[in-house]
Amino acid sequence: MYSKTQSAPIGASAPIGESAPIGTAETAPSRRDILKLSAAGALVLGVVLRGGKSFAEEAPGGGKALLAVPGDTPRPNAFVHIAADDTVTVIVKHLDKGQGVTTGLPTIVAEELDADWSQMRFAFAPADAQLYNNLAFGPVQGTGGSTSVANSWNQLRKAGAAARAMLIAAAVDAWKVPATEVTIEKGVLRHKSGKSARFGELAEAAARQPVPMDVHTKDPKDFRLIGTSFHRIDHIEKTDGTARYALDIRRPGMLTAVMQRPERFGATVKSVDDAAARAVKGVVDVVTVPQGVAVLAENTWAARQGRDALKIAWDDSKAEMRSSAEMLADYRSAAQSQGALALKSGDAEQALKSSGKVVKAEFVFPYLAHAPMEPLNCTVEKAADGSYDFYAGSQFQTIEQAVAAATLGVTPDKVRIHTVWAGGSFGRRATPNGDYFAEAAAIMAKTDGKRPVHLVYTREDDIKGGRYRPMFFHAIEAALDPKGGVAAWKHRLVGQSFMKGTAFEPVMFKGGVDSTAVEGVADMPYAVPNLLVDWHDAPSPVSTLWWRSVGHSHTAQAVEVMIDDLAHAAGQDPVAFRIAMLKDHPRHVGVLKLAAEKAGFGETLPAGRGRGIAVHESFNTFVAMVADVTVKGTAVKVDRLVIAVDCGIAINPDIIRAQMSGGAGYGLGAALRNKITFDKGVVEQANFDSYEPLRMSDMPVVEVHIVPSQEPPTGVGEPGVPPVAPAVSNAVFAATGKRLRSLPFDFDSLGNA
Repeated sequence: MYSKTQSAPIGASAPIGESAPIGTAETAPSRRDILKLSAAGALVLGVVLRGGKSFAEEAPGGGKALLAVPGDTPRPNAFVHIAADDTVTVIVKHLDKGQGVTTGLPTIVAEELDADWSQMRFAFAPADAQLYNNLAFGPVQGTGGSTSVANSWNQLRKAGAAARAMLIAAAVDAWKVPATEVTIEKGVLRHKSGKSARFGELAEAAARQPVPMDVHTKDPKDFRLIGTSFHRIDHIEKTDGTARYALDIRRPGMLTAVMQRPERFGATVKSVDDAAARAVKGVVDVVTVPQGVAVLAENTWAARQGRDALKIAWDDSKAEMRSSAEMLADYRSAAQSQGALALKSGDAEQALKSSGKVVKAEFVFPYLAHAPMEPLNCTVEKAADGSYDFYAGSQFQTIEQAVAAATLGVTPDKVRIHTVWAGGSFGRRATPNGDYFAEAAAIMAKTDGKRPVHLVYTREDDIKGGRYRPMFFHAIEAALDPKGGVAAWKHRLVGQSFMKGTAFEPVMFKGGVDSTAVEGVADMPYAVPNLLVDWHDAPSPVSTLWWRSVGHSHTAQAVEVMIDDLAHAAGQDPVAFRIAMLKDHPRHVGVLKLAAEKAGFGETLPAGRGRGIAVHESFNTFVAMVADVTVKGTAVKVDRLVIAVDCGIAINPDIIRAQMSGGAGYGLGAALRNKITFDKGVVEQANFDSYEPLRMSDMPVVEVHIVPSQEPPTGVGEPGVPPVAPAVSNAVFAATGKRLRSLPFDFDSLGNA
């Protein structure tokens, strides 16, 4: 163990407190922080500015310790800090909500530096899109779409390689030896003469070296850390409880705020009687904001008691008033006509009429809550200069900064976001409108910033609060050709767009179609000569959002179960049938064959047991999954999942295995029982008793096999979700001959004749 004022003996985040070299759990590194490091003789590396001007040139006195190195874009990006104590701190521009980027990203730098893993630290970056934009998102700082490693790969390799070159140059100057004779191993520079130096001893001199504008990164065959499983950088603080999550933030004089939001989406406040609420001991204030009514108190209990005492009249004139059955009836009705065309190849309508056997199927998917273990929360504090500090598990820093600034009536530079650990998200913390930041800012504005405010969602607030994975309906017709191949496929989707009306609409809408609604269908890899895909938007006041794996969370189930249906209709082995249709997609075939081989697909199983397979690509990562199930009447037990994944170069295999297992578990919970339903517009689920998460007893044995690859690394946070439901569905069919298409599975239907 180690104290908060000591350097961690092994890879860890920067310690919390004044000893932290730069921004940590409560204080993200600012430009001022970085300049202080420069003055202290630290080596800090970044990426070249537009026009070649380095960020260092803007620093008072020259700031020569902050250097510019080439990168993928002409924007400044400060990422690597080497301190006198030999620690190497990597500035992580992405939120880590459990997926492991605070280990994965420092690993990339450590590899190119030839650092020892015990030296590595991390700090979350401040909100600064100019410095820390996600290269996959453009001029936006944010985390999502399993892009963290993929967009940082070349950026951090070059920063690490540049730091290495500058350390060697400093050693060359000090020892008067050729650069070719200087080696680095585990954070120590050596020369055959016996001379050696640690990183910290050369950091100041290295900072004065010319910046290498053409760095050479390692050949993958020389990787020492990348591709190796070792402990996560956060494992100590998450074990001993020192990790600081947003819910742990405490500021002097802080009030706790809870919101009373309307029970129906789209409703607004008509009138408020807050007398009883203000009479509750500990309640300090009650304010009405656009999102509802906030109660502020000295503690959470008092705030909740005050909220319970409110008397609010709601205006439901624009609210969602339908029940789930009525919504589904409307979706089915919409599916009777053609929607916006997402893809047309050949003539599916004609081919369906003239081909052989036609298979038809419908799939229904409910609204789903994200339900992260740590509900949404955010702390905001007004500074003496009129600026504001926000503490949160911030996932879309650029959007949240802009929304908070607009709500508070200040410019974005007056809003500082301190990103801290988040206890899960699954997409919920990344909203196009920065919803919970907007609420916190609105409360702060109404209270004139007199005291810091910690806005807290209860579990019920979270589950009833929306931003759900949208409800979807799929209707599919497909036909076989005389040789047993697929001649035609007509696929109609009905579901709500959460991109419409946001800043993402111009990018995400293509030809009038929300690409997230049809992803996994409009771009499916199977060779189908006649393919028609269309989509109907289903507007509703119910707030919706991307959910872990986004559109793939429902399209994989529809496509992979339908493919299985067609394979059986053609009398073919499900694996061979898929391989024949994937002749132009070797990475799909690679994971498919690997999963099938490791699972023993095709073996004869005892009665009541079944084995099913599915393969799906999402976020440029390829995953095949085989599920083993045991069926007894209407009881289904998922016994085993065998997963094969091709995510390019494997940074840390243990993290990949953890994310594949976690994603499969998350998807399995939704497949087994999760759903959000409405009764006259009111959500029927409220907590984990009625929106039950996957239990340990439900979790199958999981095997994960990683395909060796030299392709650039891609994401693993989301791609483990899509294949699990169809793999289980196909396994149940193998065991019973009965199809479970819609989610969550209706196991009672297995008892029907």
